[in-house]
Amino acid sequence: MSEPNPRVAQRTAALAYSLRWLLLVVASGLIFANTGANSPNNLAIVLLVLTGLANFALNLLESQNIGRRWLVGLTLALDFVLGLSLYVATGGSGGRLIWIGLLPALTIVLRFTAVQAIGVMGGFVLLQTAADWLTTSNDGLLALVTNAVAGAVLLLLVLGAAYMAKEVRSRIYADVRRLATHESMRAQVLRQHARAIYAMSSMVSATLDYKEVLEAALNFGALGAEGQQPSASQLVSAVLFFQDDLLQVASCRRFTTADQRVVLAGRAGVLGEVIRTGEPAVIADPEHDPELQQIVSFRPCRALMALPLRAGYETYGVVVYGHPRPDFFDEDQRALMDAVVNQAIIALQNAQLYRNLRQEKERLIEVQEEAQKKLARDLHDGPTQGVAALAMRANFVRRLLERDPKAAGEELFKMEDLARRTTKEIRHMLFTLRPLVLESHGLAVALVQLGEKMRETHSQNVIVEAEPGLDQRLELNHQGVLFYIVEEAVNNARKHAQAEHIWVRLKVQGDVLGVEIQDDGVGFNVGAVDANYERRGSLGMVNMRERAEMISGIVRIDSSEARGTRVMVYVPLTDLAKERLRA
Repeated sequence: MSEPNPRVAQRTAALAYSLRWLLLVVASGLIFANTGANSPNNLAIVLLVLTGLANFALNLLESQNIGRRWLVGLTLALDFVLGLSLYVATGGSGGRLIWIGLLPALTIVLRFTAVQAIGVMGGFVLLQTAADWLTTSNDGLLALVTNAVAGAVLLLLVLGAAYMAKEVRSRIYADVRRLATHESMRAQVLRQHARAIYAMSSMVSATLDYKEVLEAALNFGALGAEGQQPSASQLVSAVLFFQDDLLQVASCRRFTTADQRVVLAGRAGVLGEVIRTGEPAVIADPEHDPELQQIVSFRPCRALMALPLRAGYETYGVVVYGHPRPDFFDEDQRALMDAVVNQAIIALQNAQLYRNLRQEKERLIEVQEEAQKKLARDLHDGPTQGVAALAMRANFVRRLLERDPKAAGEELFKMEDLARRTTKEIRHMLFTLRPLVLESHGLAVALVQLGEKMRETHSQNVIVEAEPGLDQRLELNHQGVLFYIVEEAVNNARKHAQAEHIWVRLKVQGDVLGVEIQDDGVGFNVGAVDANYERRGSLGMVNMRERAEMISGIVRIDSSEARGTRVMVYVPLTDLAKERLRA
């Protein structure tokens, strides 16, 4: 009959081998105490060493789970052979190892039952008596009586050992059951964690509304942590979101109405720490936190975990979980909360990307509409006026031909000059609409041609200064955006600044390209113009800023009345520069 539970069998076997070693130690002491200096009992010592080696080998096989089915039989066989040999070698019934029958008996009583152990011990005592008859000349009846008395004493010892074995086995069974219950609960918790994370993943893939995901982060946090719905959970939680550089409650569980209106700075305590480091943190006394102590709902909590809603260099806010149990946020719970919040961060990034794409689409539509309006204005102010003037002069020349042919000839010269100017304006507009030279020769050459056409068409002096080789560091679409920004700034200076000179400078500063458009015109009040942009028909400055944002750049305008204007455009050439400019 083997143990039904391998863990119980393993523990009882370990205890049995420990007791066997104890018996061998006692036997060693008795053997050496009985051996004189001139007559050592060499046979007993050799047998004792063999017994120790056998015990070590059996213990090794047991620990490696080798031969578990036949190991008990082998142990009993060795115990009988070596035990009887030690009994005989130490003087039989007259020696000090008359109790050596405990060696197999204790092994059996720990593994099986007391009845089986008594049977084994009784058989061993009978073999001891037979050995006495065969190896000594003592009275057989005396040997039988001696072994009977020894057997009775050993019987009492075995019964006591059986009682102790029963207690030990019951405790081992209790420990094993407790461990199995703990592992079952742990497996259940892990399943709850897996369900919560799967549910969060499904939510992230099903919606682009980050508010729904933040609500789900609190719900699934409670479901995974305690296996309960939020209404029954003891978990106090909240999502604190940055609005106007302050943390406000965006979503919460078990918060009072007053707590939902609390606004925090997020610069001190655990909130400041997680925002500064970007790592989760756990504290034991939220009621003493310099900022969270303002939230009454967290005061009953004896453990609190704060996790940053952070993606890259941008921190959206903080998720805070609190619980009345001081040891609630163990390693497993921390891993769960971290996984749930990471899913929420992914949703926030997706929502941000979607919102950026939608805004980008709207901005592109606005840019396209503004470009169409600009084209209509330029056509109206330039070629359309010239064509209308040509038609009026043609009618005037027709009348002059009948009265004054000489005056008609002079008027024809004027019409020719007007037609040429109109042609230049149309060519200039076509060039700005699609500068083919930009695609073939790059930004610097296209800006030089822009300056030449501004001189030919509008007699405006535009000076272009560009570092050689910078075109190779810019993507072609970025060069096109920069060309339109420069063209917008130059046109604004020509139309409004009354400038004699306009300078366009391009230079690379580390991993940032700087483009500067400067004029010596009348200048203007930047703040006043920005404030009145909603009532203006032109959106030139807005267009420049929006076009720069399309390539992750920024625009700075420096101007004052009677001191000219300087427009500075900074475009990142690397991802690190992009993050730095955005910050």
